[in-house]
Amino acid sequence: QMQLEESGGGLVQAGASLRLTCTASGRGFSDTAMSWFRQAPGKEREFVAGLIFSGTATNYADSVKGRFTISRDNAKNTLYLQMNNLKPEDTAVYYCAGGSYRGVASRMTTWGKGTLVTVSS
Repeated sequence: QMQLEESGGGLVQAGASLRLTCTASGRGFSDTAMSWFRQAPGKEREFVAGLIFSGTATNYADSVKGRFTISRDNAKNTLYLQMNNLKPEDTAVYYCAGGSYRGVASRMTTWGKGTLVTVSS
């Protein structure tokens, strides 16, 4: 079974950039569609971005299109989320998840524990 661990979160000012990393251990990463979700305080978890196992097809939430880029390195069992031009409304705990790239949380079979991103205005 695959395990996921996120890193790279932190406190930044609006307009800054961050890159989140999700490192997978165990089996199956290179065959698994992956996604990033986030959950802001007092809100439900929402889809951010996803990509298929080969990385050749991606899917983004409208709120992050043009600012965030999801990518993966299957040789390193690693998933990335490059976040540019961050806004205060991007503040959330960001989760890496495996199972689908179509944005449906119930289709994800594996979740990391999350990393906190805080964007100050």
